[in-house]
Amino acid sequence: MVVVHEILDLETDQEIGIYNLSPKIQAFVAASAVQNGQVLICSRHTTTAIAVNEYEERLLEDIKVFLRKLAPANQRYLHNDLHLREVPEDEPENAHSHLMAITLSSSEVVPIVAGQLALGTYQSVLLCELDGPRQRTVFLQISGE
Repeated sequence: MVVVHEILDLETDQEIGIYNLSPKIQAFVAASAVQNGQVLICSRHTTTAIAVNEYEERLLEDIKVFLRKLAPANQRYLHNDLHLREVPEDEPENAHSHLMAITLSSSEVVPIVAGQLALGTYQSVLLCELDGPRQRTVFLQISGE
């Protein structure tokens, strides 16, 4: 069995943004020469998430609206009492971003069949940015043969 990994570096450009990782993941699968196995996609941040869903413009806007309703930025959160703990000067008040992330997933596993991601017709692997814009990294690990 082969096990290989890679780190994707991404620069997000929105406070809440959804980015299609499928093309970059498929390129990594192709470069690995693994024909059958699986790829683990793992967020390396507490204010991002990984999801498998449809990458359709209107749905993406619906998801953003839903997340903002779920954890509004203008609510009082204990995590935002920055003066009560030691934090860097540029630390944002981002409790709402952590709450959004905890309702989603930090990772997904997608099968690889015949060298291709075994996703459904309308499925894509998505990075959900919940506290941007920022520099982000996503860990990929392929195992298979």
